[in-house]
Amino acid sequence: MYERRATRQIHIGNIPIGGGAPISVQSMCNTKTTDTEATVQQIRELAAAGCDIVRLAVPDMAAAKNLGNIVRQVKTPLVADIHFDYKLALEAMAQGVAALRINPGNIGGTERVKKAGAAAREGGIPIRIGVNAGSLDHKILTKYGGITAEALVASAMEHVHVLEKLDFYDMKISLKAHDVPLTLAAYRLMSERVDYPLHLGITEAGTAGTGIIKSSVGVGALLAEGIGDTIRISLTGDPVVEVRTANEILKALGLKEYGPTLVACPTCGRTSINLVEIAEKVEERLRGMEEPIEVAVMGCVVNGPGEARGADVGIAGGNGEGLIFRKGEVIRKVKEEELLPELFREIDAILEERKSS
Repeated sequence: MYERRATRQIHIGNIPIGGGAPISVQSMCNTKTTDTEATVQQIRELAAAGCDIVRLAVPDMAAAKNLGNIVRQVKTPLVADIHFDYKLALEAMAQGVAALRINPGNIGGTERVKKAGAAAREGGIPIRIGVNAGSLDHKILTKYGGITAEALVASAMEHVHVLEKLDFYDMKISLKAHDVPLTLAAYRLMSERVDYPLHLGITEAGTAGTGIIKSSVGVGALLAEGIGDTIRISLTGDPVVEVRTANEILKALGLKEYGPTLVACPTCGRTSINLVEIAEKVEERLRGMEEPIEVAVMGCVVNGPGEARGADVGIAGGNGEGLIFRKGEVIRKVKEEELLPELFREIDAILEERKSS
């Protein structure tokens, strides 16, 4: 693991970004921003799943004017997603959002960026310069011969310089593409150019099946190199899945403690119990828990306890029976049908012990 890249720190609401702060998780509502009730409900669901910052689409003035009704009902910092019309950014700030996201490729030129930047500086509102490969300005595409890492960085830097001339430095940057190698190259290049916080993501990654893989590879690779201060896992579907995936990526890299961890062996010829069904039932039992606890489900008694020595508790199946173990030490042998009840009993006992300690 590389040391984390040193960045300046900004704040989105009460969430510190960069400057050594924990990597924050962001998602985006897929509700209509004009539907206050549905949007507030989804924000609360995202927060309960471990989301730190939520972005809202602001496609028109009606959505911009409704932001205040949402802001007043939630504690999670909200980011207004602005495209095409800088006046939407002005209204979003007036409605009390914590930050803006502006796409340089479609906001309509530097003069409009200046107007939004001046208002943001006045209000102390940070801006994310969010570059997307699919919406690069035509002159950038012509200069760099298409969508390249250099083109993505140049697009972002053009607007960084505009804001810096306004003495505005309260910004973070994203450089997203659906192409993983392109995204990696762009972020690596940008991390050498500036010390602003970087927001990571693989845009348009797809449904959970393929999108989680692409995002885990791309975002995970950058995080492992010490690059990145906030992340969003962009998936087609329920944004709560984005948040859970983001937290699992951070947990896998040792960057965050996040709920339970299930350790399960891949099965082999020694397995004599229905390991898949048992593992799925354990996973279901652990879902929704907030307490970090590592639970192992191992297919045989030969190597099970040893291979999962670091687990808080686990089971190792045998022929009609199995072992219950804690931290690699066998504590008892039980019949196969008692493995799951005994495991759940031990999980409850561990959690109760932690509460009382």
